[in-house]
Amino acid sequence: MIPSRRTALTALPLAALVGTTLAACGPNASGGGGGDGDESSLRFSWWGNPERAATTQQVIDLFLEKNPELTVSAEPGDISGYFDKLATAVAAGDEPDVMVMGGAYPAEYAARSVLLDLGTVEDTLDLSVMDENARTNGQVDGTQIAVTTGINAPGMIVNPAVLAEAGVEMPDPETWTWDDYSAAAIAVSEASGEGIYGSGSVFTHDSIDLWARQHGQILYTEDGEIGVDVDTVSSFFEYSKMLVDTGASPGAEELVELTDVGPEQTLMGQGRAAFMLTWSSSLTALSEAAGTELEIVKIPGESVETGAWLQSSQFYTVSARTSAPEAAAAFVNFLVTDPEAGKLILTDRGVPAVESVRQAILPELSETARREVEYISELGEMELKQTWIGPAGSTAVAEITPRHQNIVLFGSATAQEAAEAWHTEAVAAVAG
Repeated sequence: MIPSRRTALTALPLAALVGTTLAACGPNASGGGGGDGDESSLRFSWWGNPERAATTQQVIDLFLEKNPELTVSAEPGDISGYFDKLATAVAAGDEPDVMVMGGAYPAEYAARSVLLDLGTVEDTLDLSVMDENARTNGQVDGTQIAVTTGINAPGMIVNPAVLAEAGVEMPDPETWTWDDYSAAAIAVSEASGEGIYGSGSVFTHDSIDLWARQHGQILYTEDGEIGVDVDTVSSFFEYSKMLVDTGASPGAEELVELTDVGPEQTLMGQGRAAFMLTWSSSLTALSEAAGTELEIVKIPGESVETGAWLQSSQFYTVSARTSAPEAAAAFVNFLVTDPEAGKLILTDRGVPAVESVRQAILPELSETARREVEYISELGEMELKQTWIGPAGSTAVAEITPRHQNIVLFGSATAQEAAEAWHTEAVAAVAG
């Protein structure tokens, strides 16, 4: 129902993990770490467009104004070659001191003993002010090796105009269930013209994670194993097939065509859907594409058992071989906790994971961007289940899920058959 984490993070396909345990080197290990023995000099690498590079340089300049004894060398890159370049630098023992990563890369590099255990610099890097779930997102085997740059979360985007045109009342988003959702979606499809649907969502492996959490399970356990059983996956496949069979959502062929499309190509972006389960950070782009004010509300079923989670957009990591661990920690601390830095970054790297920074940037944001931030703040007040960096093989699960999902939607297998096959393949994928 929601785009994959890989799509949301714009991360590249991952290499196989080397090793299975975290064994980060100490902060004064020999070699690497771009400080070259200088405890006041840092190198900082990230990917992004020229606008992000300009903003990041402003943030660096602000940091240096407050810390004139330090220097920071900026190393921006393009996402297409960023991780290849980083891998080459790591192999040569010449990686930057502070590195932005995405997806499961922190786990991969932690397994190679590349990343600093941030617990060794906790006096300088204070993560206690960060939302708990966002903080633990950066842990591997209970060790903090990455810091969330910003967060988004699964949410339900709503087009009130489509509901009004169909004469369908919006269920109470504080209490609605998946039965309420399907009933409203079916009613919209039946009352609307051809090509307009109640549900404009596309199904992914993250949808299974959401469904599992609302059923007392989880897609990936802290130990990196599959934590959802066959029956729960089967019930998820059954529900998605019901939406197709009742006309609440498009048919299987159209759903396949809508996979991983841009905001303008989605049914919500075209003004052809009342609901779309997606990432909260999509609200502004979808509103602009649709040319109308959209809303974001809690996902159905959250009042029974929470399933949403706070997802890291990207991560800040520190080289285990840096010559300046305290300076690197101070820089990362500034990036995530300083309100003035937040006013420059805004939501470019996700909604800030620190409530005081979220409040500081609100006056600087557009109306839709403010709603994204407010939604994250609402979730931050809920008791959400933790999430962890995806294990080795998690990207394979992202490919396994739609294959079995689609054979159910096309009627080539039952939900139970597909769930059993999915489970067998997913367990094997994360087992290596």
